Amino acid sequence: MKIDILHSHPDFYIIDKPAGIGMHKDQLHDGILPLLYAQLQIDKLWLVHRLDKLTSGCLILARNSQAAAVFGELFAQRQIDKYYLAITAKKPTKKQGTVSGEMKKSRDGKWILTTSQTNPAISQFFSQGLFDGKRLIIIKPRTGKTHQIRVMLKSLGAPILGDTLYGGLDSDRTYLHAYALAFVYQGQHIELSCQPQQGEHYIRMAQQQLLAPFDQPQLLAWPKIKPSHNAELHHG
Repeated sequence: MKIDILHSHPDFYIIDKPAGIGMHKDQLHDGILPLLYAQLQIDKLWLVHRLDKLTSGCLILARNSQAAAVFGELFAQRQIDKYYLAITAKKPTKKQGTVSGEMKKSRDGKWILTTSQTNPAISQFFSQGLFDGKRLIIIKPRTGKTHQIRVMLKSLGAPILGDTLYGGLDSDRTYLHAYALAFVYQGQHIELSCQPQQGEHYIRMAQQQLLAPFDQPQLLAWPKIKPSHNAELHHG
């Protein structure tokens, strides 16, 4: 399997991670790192963030330990904006806005969103209708909690299509894609996006050009963050 390289920099790569591939090798599949080592004929890359196995899209990999440290600081200071695309089979309880709540692990091992604001997961989103009753959601997570987007959409009554763990309808894939990144690396502005390549509904969406309103997600009128949330973002 050939991995698409979206951006090549002396200090890092940004790749389009396929859905269904984890970060490391498991019992059934090579992970993204072994695949890239073979493809690029190198023996070391540094993971600076992660995507769930089921999630496709933009993934940054540092090419040296110094770059990994820089990215570690950028992520810690929340200076890398990330945008995701999801498709749901149900309409969320609100069309757009901010969702905030504390993530708590339930007895069955899944995560749930509570009303507590002690250490909240904060996500912002817009949605629009697609076809056959489905909706396209673009999400800007402002924090980086485990399963944050999946749990947020579940809390809105619109679990991600294919995400059966959180109540989504079974489908040919889980429809969550890391769509775009925007950040500044040592004075250089980096903005890029990649359209999803896997999944019949994503392909149909692209064919009908239904992603056009979200073509430059960083320019959308994202809701303002409440002062209390700003404090969490800078100290959480």
